[in-house]
Amino acid sequence: MPAALSSTPRSASRTEPPAGRRLRSRWTALGVLSTGMLMTVLDGSIVTVAMPAMQNDLGFSPAGLSWVVNAYLIAVGSLLLLAGRLGDLIGRKRMFLAGTGVFTGASLLAGFASSPGLLIAARFLQGLGSAMASAVSLGILVTLFTGTRERARAIAVFSFTGAAGASLGQVLGGILTDALDWHWIFFINLPIGLAALLLALPSLPDDRGLGLRAGADIFGAVLVTAGLMLGIYTVVKVEQYGWTSAHTLGLGALSLVLLAGFGVRQATARTPLMPLRVFRSAAVVGANLVQMLMVAALFAFQVLVALYLQKVRGYGAAETGLAMLPAALMIGAVSLGISARLAARFGERTVLLSGLGLLVVALGWLTRLPVQADYVRDLLPVMLLAAGFGLALPALTALGMSGADEADAGLASGLFNTTQQIGMALGVAVLSTLAASRSESLAAAGRSGAEALTGGYHLAFGVGAGLLALAMVVAAVALRGPRRG
Repeated sequence: MPAALSSTPRSASRTEPPAGRRLRSRWTALGVLSTGMLMTVLDGSIVTVAMPAMQNDLGFSPAGLSWVVNAYLIAVGSLLLLAGRLGDLIGRKRMFLAGTGVFTGASLLAGFASSPGLLIAARFLQGLGSAMASAVSLGILVTLFTGTRERARAIAVFSFTGAAGASLGQVLGGILTDALDWHWIFFINLPIGLAALLLALPSLPDDRGLGLRAGADIFGAVLVTAGLMLGIYTVVKVEQYGWTSAHTLGLGALSLVLLAGFGVRQATARTPLMPLRVFRSAAVVGANLVQMLMVAALFAFQVLVALYLQKVRGYGAAETGLAMLPAALMIGAVSLGISARLAARFGERTVLLSGLGLLVVALGWLTRLPVQADYVRDLLPVMLLAAGFGLALPALTALGMSGADEADAGLASGLFNTTQQIGMALGVAVLSTLAASRSESLAAAGRSGAEALTGGYHLAFGVGAGLLALAMVVAAVALRGPRRG
């Protein structure tokens, strides 16, 4: 081969591989972050399917069984904000590695649990690990992908993992529980967690963080963690005590006092844990409020539709998961295939409003769900309309992170995940309570059990549609991102 022709490839081999390695490393890092997200989201939905088996095996009381979910939810929701800020201070990679390690170890402990107390303790530790890892994931992502188009694609992949993982968890949970036993829903996290740790070490960017002196506000940390933990505990116990009980009003008021004290502390502290400048961005505030409303409403879709299929239509665990699978496929196809391109052309705000509109139609459709529903006619259209979530979540995530400085990326990520957990807790408390109250009144009026349950679900679906409509109003007013050319 002539020297003139052979010299170009040799020169390219010296200059292209480093860039190629950096590109591959970024997408490997995205794969690691998405795997961590998939593991924690999958665990949340997979547990709900296996709870009856846990109750029979370990002897849970009906009230005690709810703590398999509540312990995890309280730990995640109360610690996300603190973990996100600590990630900014000590390094986000360190926080992600530590959180993934804690979650993986807690999964092993949960798999070997032989008593209700041990399982609940393991679930709390899982929530702690999940908070540590997921709080900084978005912060790492937005610092890795700085270009508008590539960031949109990366967020679409990350959002798809979280959205589809919840639906896939129901399928996998039913299969594992029926084929093996409930212990394996936790053991499955071990290979996933170990793979994420091994890949994270070389692929995630090393960052030293700002240093604890930049925000080591221990008193503020105690205030916000206690306030959030108490508030979420109060909300998840509403179904037991009621909204107007002394338990709910008293603990709710105490939670608000603690959070208000945290706000005052952050305004006056020399090194605040959560600099209030993050709330100066209308995009950050608006996106978090929209997410809280959206997630609360979508509890009606993900959980109440599954309950309808099992309690009214008599589906099994695996059959219910398969019935929900088209929703996961639609979310994946839209979030991975077209959401980034639409956001680049029309802007995230327009895509978000379109997605929310589809979700309003979906929950509105469910308000007419008959007792003896035909799956193809009455439920499959709803599963297809779930594509709206594939449009809304990536656009909302991009808007929520766009208003934060790089130094506050971990805090903004933790805040975004915190409002997600609060929305979930509120959705569980409000919509399940409304559905149960409506079902009881219909049963007292002489309706059959199936009719009473369906009537309760109708009310919850209608309220969920209203929350989504309110989210559309907030998005239209507060989120005015630039139109993409």
